[in-house]
Amino acid sequence: MTVYPRRSSSFLLLPQVNVAAFIHLPSERSSPVSQALSLRIHAEEGCGDAILRTARLYTEELSPREFLLFFCIKRLLQILCPACKEEWGMSSEEVFQRRLMRHVLLKEAATSGIHWFLIAIFVVFGSIRVSEASLESGAGGPVIGPAPQNVEDVLVAEPDDLVVEPFVENLEIPWDLVFLPGDKALVTERPGRIRLISGGRLAEKPYAVIDTASIGEGGLMGLAVHPDYPGQPYLYIMYTYRIGTRVYNKVVRLRDDGSSAVEDRIIAERIPGYRVHDGGRLAFGPDNMLYVCTGDAGQATTAQNIQDLRGKILRYAPDGSIPRDNPFPGSPVYAYGLRNPQGLAWHPQTGDLFCSDHGPSGEFGLFGNDSINVIVKGGNYGWPLVLGDVDLEAYEDPVVFWPRATPPAGMTFFGGKLYTATLRGESLIRISLDKEDDDYEVRSIDRLFATDWFRGTYGRIRQVTAGPDGSLYILTSNRDGRGTPRKGDDKILRIRFKR
Repeated sequence: MTVYPRRSSSFLLLPQVNVAAFIHLPSERSSPVSQALSLRIHAEEGCGDAILRTARLYTEELSPREFLLFFCIKRLLQILCPACKEEWGMSSEEVFQRRLMRHVLLKEAATSGIHWFLIAIFVVFGSIRVSEASLESGAGGPVIGPAPQNVEDVLVAEPDDLVVEPFVENLEIPWDLVFLPGDKALVTERPGRIRLISGGRLAEKPYAVIDTASIGEGGLMGLAVHPDYPGQPYLYIMYTYRIGTRVYNKVVRLRDDGSSAVEDRIIAERIPGYRVHDGGRLAFGPDNMLYVCTGDAGQATTAQNIQDLRGKILRYAPDGSIPRDNPFPGSPVYAYGLRNPQGLAWHPQTGDLFCSDHGPSGEFGLFGNDSINVIVKGGNYGWPLVLGDVDLEAYEDPVVFWPRATPPAGMTFFGGKLYTATLRGESLIRISLDKEDDDYEVRSIDRLFATDWFRGTYGRIRQVTAGPDGSLYILTSNRDGRGTPRKGDDKILRIRFKR
């Protein structure tokens, strides 16, 4: 007969598993923190079900009120600490030790009061972060290589070759900008509006209003113009939406009638979305095909599954059909193994596609590790298996890799150099590079308008676009909940080059 523990101090021998698991359930009289610290578990693979069964029984003593509080605290903990849900790739012992400790701590929080809950959060979060920070690739963490570039980033707080002036102010989280004939431009705002700029003035009435799920990093994002516009009067947008309680991303073609835009055709839909990692950038390439960035939506392993549209660069014809020369027959997937790609730009001489990608922000205990990649047809960029210049045949190495958080966003080539907007880095990065044989050699990296690594004159920058007047235009993103709004934010700033 199996005897399960109650709240009194006891030892339990769990039978009929591959190995024994000895669990000391501490005394009711000791504090939750001392109980958690005195918990001793020794388990090998195969004893997971028994440990989880013990954890469940340990919570069966709760009253209905306490169990409801237990459940609410558990959900709150998962929201506050996304790492609590990241167990993919860990060893069985680590997974089950974590789960059981979480059950014990959460129960004590429910029965002892909210002040103990705060202590439990601290203990659990600290133990998880220490555990995940020590993970090696064999336990599920990525293999991390060095940076491929042989130059250091240079902070240039006041570039002497540039003049910055306001173009449009008082926008709400602008995300993308395109220029149209006739001194016009369109800008997307993440809450779901497309705004018209005519003659340098922002029209009060939105050009189009999109029913988006503007949550977290989601909402109305990328915007692109048909390569034969205005002969083909189409705009393309990417946005987040809901079906019931689920969140997805969609790419839609709009018909532009000159004063407004209405939906014409769905290009792609039901791309799984989330509060974070939605990708969102759209751009037409020199081949007149539409390229779409999708993030992993908080599920890292999906980036390696070519049957899943998360963590990819997708490629469509302008009518939404799948090109026959895509690398995977019948699939829009063009490249995979990306975490949260945010920028697309084609080299003006070589025609190579460059893409910026955000590195981890807590997964596997890692932060930073952002990259810029040259995208090749069918290429695997490694997430969540590798980061950096690992020099493994199965994966494409980045051109630039920042172990320290940057993270790069929208990009454009201008004057032979690659310009990349950065969010946390609060700078416009200018990269000088040359192609030697089949590889790119980075000559310099300047962080324009940066006063230090994480501070810049204009705050967070989402996108940089080359204008028809020979200037660059940058979009600030200081009202997205992660920045510090300045007067007039958010803005589009025009950057002119001194002659």
